Amino acid sequence: MTETSGTGGGVKYASRDKSYFEKRGLQRYAGIWSLWALGVGAVISGHFSGWNFGFATGGWGGMMVAAGIIAIMYLGLTFSIAEMSPALPHTGAAYSFARTSMGPWGGFITGLFENVEYVLTPAVICTFISAYFGSITGLDTAYYPILWIVFYAVFLGLNIFGVALSYKVTLAVTLISLAGLAFFYISAIPHIDFGRWALNIAPDGSELPEGNGSMFPTGFGGVLATLPFAVWLFLAIEQVPLAAEESVDPKRDMPKGIMLGFGTLLLSAFLVVLLNPAIAGVGAHALGSSLEPALDGIRAIYGDAAAPAFGVVALIGLVASFHTILYAQGRQVYSLSRAGYFPSGLSVTHPTRKTPHLAMIAGSLLGLGVMLVIWFVNGGGGPGETQLGDDIIGSVLLNMAVFGAMLSYIMQAVSFILLRRNLPNIDRPFRSPVGIPGAVLTIIIALVTLFYQVQDPNFYRGVIWVVLWCAVGIVYFALVGRNKLILSPEEEFALEHKSKA
Repeated sequence: MTETSGTGGGVKYASRDKSYFEKRGLQRYAGIWSLWALGVGAVISGHFSGWNFGFATGGWGGMMVAAGIIAIMYLGLTFSIAEMSPALPHTGAAYSFARTSMGPWGGFITGLFENVEYVLTPAVICTFISAYFGSITGLDTAYYPILWIVFYAVFLGLNIFGVALSYKVTLAVTLISLAGLAFFYISAIPHIDFGRWALNIAPDGSELPEGNGSMFPTGFGGVLATLPFAVWLFLAIEQVPLAAEESVDPKRDMPKGIMLGFGTLLLSAFLVVLLNPAIAGVGAHALGSSLEPALDGIRAIYGDAAAPAFGVVALIGLVASFHTILYAQGRQVYSLSRAGYFPSGLSVTHPTRKTPHLAMIAGSLLGLGVMLVIWFVNGGGGPGETQLGDDIIGSVLLNMAVFGAMLSYIMQAVSFILLRRNLPNIDRPFRSPVGIPGAVLTIIIALVTLFYQVQDPNFYRGVIWVVLWCAVGIVYFALVGRNKLILSPEEEFALEHKSKA
């Protein structure tokens, strides 16, 4: 064991022989379109549910402007990670970027923030899955926890079975989801009335029966308060670099997959925010509390008879994100574990499938456990405010996931700036056209989003637990983890280039 210094408190590394890494091997499979599907599939559920809560805080105009601001943030972020990921093609992604630029403490804290996002985002999506499934089948909310367990078990199984199958499922469900959304957008165009329906929110939040209200019923403050909900239109596109060690050619394919994915999502996000609230019979006011906004639009256009068929398509969209973020969750936990930041046993991969099954199972159990705790604390699907249909679980989990994501975005943007400044000569197959100014803008918008997220009363129900989780992680690393680091590929790269900086 060798000790290093000057790394923000001092850490100890233990070299491991090749058998350690043989037990933690991954399989290369993904090309450009697999990476595109991984990015789009991770986000696409956010175009079926979640984003629409922003109508309650900012109205239709507020949601449109907030979505534009968040799109600018993600543009800066995706360009930054499109540059960093082929330059540092490791499974660690955000942790790897921060480890190289800010040392082991910066890497661990960034990884911890990202861990919150990837553990809790599947849980949020699972609440939307249960809402759509319950709407289609009439399933009583009391049975939703059973549904959550079933979905986690099924898609964990698919992810564990093999990377090729996982990517094939991802591509298939992503294409079906996009086709369903395209059908929805085309269907909506003849039925839109912006004045009557999209503008039907009064400044006090009540519904205007005849519409024709203000684009910004709550003013500019409402626009800013809507930023956390607009994040849901793009949240998790940044997970693509986690596939670096399973990409056939990450230096060539990673930037293309990331930017193609972002372009696809940008078009779909614009269309859903523009059209969904303007459909006659729907309206921004009703969508402000809906768990199934796209399905509400289909009902208004085609009637209740069409709802089950489109509901299945919407479920596939939710499944696409659930499946792909479980994939990312496993790789994120795996990378931190392989390097010793988390217990190293979690990074052992399946002996024949070469998938990080232990990391995926551990992360899934944690996410599912958080869901069940919130469920039972809030009455277990009982009457009134404790019902899942009143958005308690979805809203709390969404805020927790966005909180972790914003912190990780700030750290990744800082990493980009430091890498540009301190390691200007590393091989960069792709260079961000917006450079450091784009990363700075990402940081500013993320900070503003965090500030206004705090204004949401539901935020407080979850943020304490996120802070506690991060605090426990930091204490663990200070007392134990920093003395058990392992020279994984990310760590070796960081140490080698630190000596050259």
